[in-house]
Amino acid sequence: MKKNMMVIITGAVIGLVALILVALGNPANMGFCIACFLRDSAGSCSLHSAAAVQYFRPEIVGIVLGSLVISLCFGEFRARGGSSPVTRLILGFCVMVGALMFLGCPLRMLLRVGGGDLNAVVGLVGFIAGIGVGVLALNSGFSLRRSYAQSKSEGAAFPALVSILFILTLCVPALFLFSESGPGSQHAPILASLAGGLAVGALAQRSRFCMAGGLRDTMLFRDMHLLWGSIALLVVVLAGNFILGKFKLSFAEQPVAHTDGLWNFLGMATVGWGSVLLGGCPLRQLVMAGEGDSDAAVTITGMVLGAALCHNWGLASSGNGPTANGQIAVVVCLAILLVISLCNILKGGKKA
Repeated sequence: MKKNMMVIITGAVIGLVALILVALGNPANMGFCIACFLRDSAGSCSLHSAAAVQYFRPEIVGIVLGSLVISLCFGEFRARGGSSPVTRLILGFCVMVGALMFLGCPLRMLLRVGGGDLNAVVGLVGFIAGIGVGVLALNSGFSLRRSYAQSKSEGAAFPALVSILFILTLCVPALFLFSESGPGSQHAPILASLAGGLAVGALAQRSRFCMAGGLRDTMLFRDMHLLWGSIALLVVVLAGNFILGKFKLSFAEQPVAHTDGLWNFLGMATVGWGSVLLGGCPLRQLVMAGEGDSDAAVTITGMVLGAALCHNWGLASSGNGPTANGQIAVVVCLAILLVISLCNILKGGKKA
């Protein structure tokens, strides 16, 4: 258990940060959701016109900068990239489509489970199923090929970009959109959000915390090391919600959630499958981008594009349930994941 302590601490801190940020103003059961944060930030940058979800989330900046600083301190900042960038962009897009069908990333899925949302339990089953399909692809030889060393300026470009955008939101707020109602209007104070992101980014970089990676490694190698982080997160959130009197076991009337079991399942199955092919969940992608991985930065760009188009094209779900366009999009994304999986299976060193 000693070797698992760092990842357990990371999961516990993420759960604690989520509870604190909700208490300070973030939406209920959404104290820390990468998909939601990217969606809100995309809206704030005028990439979509959904007025209820527009706010540049400081947590995203904190995660990236926390990872950057700690990787520099420990000599782990390595600028690299060039591993199937267009494919990664598409995979990032698909992961976001699945997340906005479910209404949350893997982190929010566990936060919702910890709040008693039984719809998230259905999503968790789908997430596990999607990871299982991804593991089958890995066992068959799936690979997006190696990355290559790049210049330090290339590795630092994404952290610099998010930092500049954050500074602009503070200095020239008129350039950005900010929700007056809905989830985008609900947020913790800027400094608290930034501090929470910095803590999560630093700890996740040191521990390699990844929800998809934990289940993947358990299935592939019977290695539960990373999975202990997710277990710790869930325990802390469950305990916190019980103590605060916010635990409500039900399917109905959960905050920012819908009760369509099939599409909750398929949405998170898309997220799980895509995350395995990418080599990490959305949080892990942000952390890797902070430590110099431009492939992860491309993946995040795909997620931001996905968030924008989901709202511009009516693909994102709401509390009323999924849209017909969203259902079609999830099926299309599952088909894309299958094609990418099959086209990137290596046999004898050559693509199948």
